[in-house]
Amino acid sequence: MSKWRPVMSDVPEGSLLGPPPFNLFVGNTNSGIECTLSTFANDTKLCGVGDTLEGRDAIQRDLDRLERWARVNCMKFNKAKYKVLHMGQGNPKHNYRQRMD
Repeated sequence: MSKWRPVMSDVPEGSLLGPPPFNLFVGNTNSGIECTLSTFANDTKLCGVGDTLEGRDAIQRDLDRLERWARVNCMKFNKAKYKVLHMGQGNPKHNYRQRMD
């Protein structure tokens, strides 16, 4: 059986060949997502209204979908950079769970 070896390849910054394959690869991240998903380069934002139990559950389901997508595609989200922005007076500041791999 072959051994694992590091791959030392990269797409040079500013390359015209880098963005299309990247877009093809991450283009299905929003499959089944109920909330608003924004992606740009290596940044992903999930936005939803969590003022009801149903809204908070939708956000959690979408977070779980993104985690499954990352696992299936052998990618990882940087959990150290996860942030939740709670807005509005009286916001219950719900805690969303994240899967720890």
